[in-house]
Amino acid sequence: MSNELISVVIPCFNQGKYLPFAVESVIASTHKAIEIIIVNDGSTDDSLDIAYQLKTNHPGIQIIDQSNGGVSKARNTGMRIAQGEYILPLDGDDLISNDYIERAIEILRSDASVKVVYCNAFKFNEQMQKEWKLKPFSLRKLAIDNMIFVSGIFRKKDALDIGGYSEDMTMGREDWEFWIKMLKNGGRVIKLPIYGFYYRLTPNSKRKKTRTSEKKKERIDYLNKKHADFFQKNINGPLRYNRSWSNVFNRFMKLIGRL
Repeated sequence: MSNELISVVIPCFNQGKYLPFAVESVIASTHKAIEIIIVNDGSTDDSLDIAYQLKTNHPGIQIIDQSNGGVSKARNTGMRIAQGEYILPLDGDDLISNDYIERAIEILRSDASVKVVYCNAFKFNEQMQKEWKLKPFSLRKLAIDNMIFVSGIFRKKDALDIGGYSEDMTMGREDWEFWIKMLKNGGRVIKLPIYGFYYRLTPNSKRKKTRTSEKKKERIDYLNKKHADFFQKNINGPLRYNRSWSNVFNRFMKLIGRL
């Protein structure tokens, strides 16, 4: 078994009722060299008290309490103090399987060309559990949509080299932009053939809050401005508001000399 340290960064904003389940899923991992960092992002519920209760049972847990700055800032805060060679971001209401970390580290430690490891996933709540049907990875597909959930596992160095998460991206899907930054200039992605991640569906899930047409347009404008080179290389021009037609539309616009 590998003894490389992995830091699990858990941002938490008003997820106190779920936080113990997230932490216990990490502690149950077959890989035992784990550092847990909980970043309380200005919660107004009892998240901070629950974090300290968890620390009573597991003294190795580190807790950072900061004013609300958004999930990107919270993840960056945790990564900056992380001692592990590897990072796993895990939101305060999600879960992982007990073998996910071990399987991911086996790949990362044996192949330096691999930058990101993820796996199959489920979406769940108290009433149901269903497979999260993630599209196969490619850079071209990544230019259209994100198929790597936020809890992919990667090296801390690679994250710091790209400046971490973009804290000015406040319109949602900040993990998508993070993967674009990390992968657009090279690096392999491996998807493990296991169900290792469980995304909790709640009434306040951020994915639901950022599905509005206004947020989608704001997000696409941001991505085009920041990663024009990436979209030009992979879909022949900018990402369009109707994302699935971006490549076809861009090719047509070039054909008629309008791009």
